[in-house]
Amino acid sequence: MSTVAVARPASRGRAALGWVVLVVGLLLVALVGGLFVYAGYTQRAVLDPESAGPDGTRAVVRILEQQGVRVVVARDRDAAERALTGSDATLVMRDAPMLSDDTLRGIASTARHVVLVEPRSRALDVLVNGSSLGGFADDTGVAAVCELPAAANARTARVGELMVPGDGVTGCFPVNGEFGLLSLSDGDRTVTALDGLSTLTNETLPDDGDAALALGVLGSSETLVWYVPSPADADPGSAPPTLSELTPPWVTPSIVLLLLAALTAAVWRGRRFGPLVTERLPVTVRANETTEGRARLYADARDAPYALDELRRAARVRLVRLLGLAGRTSPADVADAVAERLGADRARVRGILVDDVPRTDRDLVAAADRLRDLEESVRVAVRTEGTPR
Repeated sequence: MSTVAVARPASRGRAALGWVVLVVGLLLVALVGGLFVYAGYTQRAVLDPESAGPDGTRAVVRILEQQGVRVVVARDRDAAERALTGSDATLVMRDAPMLSDDTLRGIASTARHVVLVEPRSRALDVLVNGSSLGGFADDTGVAAVCELPAAANARTARVGELMVPGDGVTGCFPVNGEFGLLSLSDGDRTVTALDGLSTLTNETLPDDGDAALALGVLGSSETLVWYVPSPADADPGSAPPTLSELTPPWVTPSIVLLLLAALTAAVWRGRRFGPLVTERLPVTVRANETTEGRARLYADARDAPYALDELRRAARVRLVRLLGLAGRTSPADVADAVAERLGADRARVRGILVDDVPRTDRDLVAAADRLRDLEESVRVAVRTEGTPR
């Protein structure tokens, strides 16, 4: 009784300790998640001016600031328009598929210089006088071959994506009739397009003349507004439909009904479980039950030889104990020892214990009977020899 009285508090203590560890783990996960969410962590996209990753552009922003350029990062359309209003600034922007053509022209018209760092065919067509995308240049330096000051000072650059210029558009860094940089001038206002992933990122900036090209294109004004478009900038009515708008009205009630049905079924089936039944451990299973179970499996599989081998193996283990043989005695030596103890024919005993191969279930039954009779004969012989006279 004393053992039970001590064990119960110990088990309760372990259970309580497990709950404490679980609660502490959940609190730590919540704390780390809260730090990520509320401590200002955000996943930065490619060409983000505040990203220090290989695809970010924080390095070129820091260099521009050291050269006296004021860099304003605008993460929505309103902030970009406010920063551009009343200033002689350069607008840097990635592709903005959520903006309509008119909105794209409107925001570009408020800047003195516009630099497209992720040009796409629509933006090139709208802002660079009908230009379009081309192929790709090899990962080698390409000569400028133009009079544009920013490109001429860089001399060579790794331009990546190529473009086909429209009417009145100047092209620099030519490769097979296509260009790595396009520039459209309209009085004092210019629009420039280049592949920022190949020239402006933290990883590619040190290559060839990329740094000089970046400073020449982006540093032409005292203020640079770096516009990072967001899905919320879409014009009213042009935003893509949400999932709820695309699905039929009957989908949501159906999902709710299925969840209620699943919950009802869980409660209904859960109440059918009876009380827990305690069982003393360990449970002892006799060896012959395991042997017979394996033999039945082999018999069900119509594999008589394997079934007989399982019976022979168990019988040889018992015969080794009866005859006092070593545990590692081979099956042939066990058969010889049995034959010598019984005075029987060695070949016949070996056939029973080792060699005979049953072909059918009838042969298996007959072999099992012979194996049982042989084991019983050895048991009787050993018992007779041990009886005092």
